[in-house]
Amino acid sequence: MAKLTPVGTSPRAPKSIPAAPSQSSQSSLASAIFQRPLSLYLSAALFRIVLILYGLWQDANSPIKYTDIDYLVFTDAARFVARGQSPYARETYRYTPVLAWLLLPTAYQTGSPFWDAVWFSSGKVLFAAADLVAGWLLERVLIMGRGDARPMDVPTARKFAAIWLLNPMVATISTRGSSEGLLGVLVMALLWAVMARQVTLAGLLLGFGVHFKIYPFIYAPAIVWWMDRERIAGSDAVAPTKVLNRIMGFFTPSRIRLAAVSLATFMGLNITMFNIYGAPFLTHTYLHHVTRIDHRHNFSPYNTQLYLASAFPDLSALRIESVAFLPQLILACVLIPLVVAKKDLPTAMLAQTFAFATFNKVCTSQYFLWYMILLPLYLPGSSFLKTKRLGVSALTLWVASQGLWLQQGYELEFLGRSTFLPGLWLASLGFFLVNCWILGIIIGDVLIRSKVS
Repeated sequence: MAKLTPVGTSPRAPKSIPAAPSQSSQSSLASAIFQRPLSLYLSAALFRIVLILYGLWQDANSPIKYTDIDYLVFTDAARFVARGQSPYARETYRYTPVLAWLLLPTAYQTGSPFWDAVWFSSGKVLFAAADLVAGWLLERVLIMGRGDARPMDVPTARKFAAIWLLNPMVATISTRGSSEGLLGVLVMALLWAVMARQVTLAGLLLGFGVHFKIYPFIYAPAIVWWMDRERIAGSDAVAPTKVLNRIMGFFTPSRIRLAAVSLATFMGLNITMFNIYGAPFLTHTYLHHVTRIDHRHNFSPYNTQLYLASAFPDLSALRIESVAFLPQLILACVLIPLVVAKKDLPTAMLAQTFAFATFNKVCTSQYFLWYMILLPLYLPGSSFLKTKRLGVSALTLWVASQGLWLQQGYELEFLGRSTFLPGLWLASLGFFLVNCWILGIIIGDVLIRSKVS
């Protein structure tokens, strides 16, 4: 006879109970990483330490080096400075002397191969540490909230900050010796200072950032446009009513202070460097970038034109590399700030950076970090997360178009096959179009949210 079971119970129920705690414990383990800052930041730090150690092994045992060629340029310049010479004695050093000064420990020699390798890698440690600081500042900005987004709770903010902190591309680029992580710190600190209404600090950071890497100047129009009287309350007078007064009222004390402090910081650093290093400082740090024709590792559609310009310098009277900056400046410094900045400053800065890198005549993988640090500020509430198919499609196309370019670049540089036309040029054009499509979605999201609100 079958055994009767009371209603609401099951003879197999006890056997199915253990599955639930197992899933719950896994969820708790995952969420614990974001509940405590030590878990997330220690994981990010260990990730970078492993990559630095692996890089030492690969450099010693493989013909394909892990260390980026730019890091060798930085450290060579630091050695010249350590000897009392100019960093520009190192050919192809095109950066502010501040970078060479920061990397002076890499020039320290002990006579021990082990400790020499440690000191040589100290610059990579600095760049990796900058990644972590940038991630922490990113978390702070997310918690503050911005535009039409409410302040985030801390665990959620850390989840989005992890997009930067645990990103393999970010960690790899920094541990290979790229200094872009330092720019991430400066940009996020600038954004935090602006949103916290710390105008003087924002001016100092903006001036130093432009001196360090030029491109942060694109943020000035967006920040100034965002800093209207309603946002900088208490420091400016009541808004005027007449048209002429409205025009004059644009020049508020906060905007004037930001412009004055940033310009004074920028000019002060430049005058100091010019007094120390003379004309080579201006030539290599600033003027070179107007006429540069770097075509190696360049994802830009200008790649082929730059190659022709370098191979046949007298081919054309019109040098495209000297005017290529016009479209990107109009888009990044005028149109995007006017349309987006007042609605959502962080997303405006992301769109500016994305446009600037996409339309730049030179676009290497390091430039991707310029906008990746700002990406987590935009993603909450974005179309890419709301519509998963769109997000997956955008990521797939962005990665695949890069892969196609890298395949053509590999054949060119490692196999010696001429892939400039049509392969490399079509791959560059495809990557450019994918980026333009993504940029359109980013700007469209802000416009749609502003209409709804």
